[in-house]
Amino acid sequence: MKKKVIVLVSGGMDSVTALYDAAQQHEVVAGLSFDYGSKHNHKELPEAAYQCAKLSVPHKIIELDFIADSFKSDLLKTGGAIPDGHYEEATMKATVVPFRNGIMLAIAAGFAESCDASGLVIAAHAGDHAIYPDCRENFMQAMSQAIRLGTYLGIELMRPFIALNKAEIVSRGNKLGVEFARTWSCYKGGDIHCGSCGTCIERREAFMLAGVPDPTAYLSTDPLPPKPRKSQAASSIL
Repeated sequence: MKKKVIVLVSGGMDSVTALYDAAQQHEVVAGLSFDYGSKHNHKELPEAAYQCAKLSVPHKIIELDFIADSFKSDLLKTGGAIPDGHYEEATMKATVVPFRNGIMLAIAAGFAESCDASGLVIAAHAGDHAIYPDCRENFMQAMSQAIRLGTYLGIELMRPFIALNKAEIVSRGNKLGVEFARTWSCYKGGDIHCGSCGTCIERREAFMLAGVPDPTAYLSTDPLPPKPRKSQAASSIL
């Protein structure tokens, strides 16, 4: 059933594809982004704004300065260096921003109800990882229930990609006409994608597995590292 929805749009390839997917099936009231002081916010947010404008969807950025000021994470400008290697490596735990999804979803729920939207779309997918506590299925189920119970509209947390992996999201975006060159993944936030950090490795791998040409410029196109053994890192969800 068609709904009025808010889409969480970071500017990354998953969330932009979710925006296009939602626009095809629902009335998208707004695309919602957060500026929380990450190393790559300044690269992501313009892409989120571009993609929303392309679909004539209003774009809202909410500032969360307190996260960079008060939280500990290497993903933040106030943190250490971003590690290289596969996204499923245990070293990626350093990029966890404590309770980020919980904070953002709570704010997004309030924003959605203020816009009379009955749905909140997040690009959670089957390839998200267990090192992120607020990406796990039990967390998302609990948050979904809290949002539904805590809003007059009974807002539904919608996860259209929960059964898809990253490569399948690329395939879906390709069919929807997503301009992937105008999305951003690299956690380092340099002039171009580094090609070697976990999110770049995951991006490169997704295009390769999907058989879709990758339009991204990378500093490094060295061979992709193998996934770590399951004993080192387990897969779960965002």
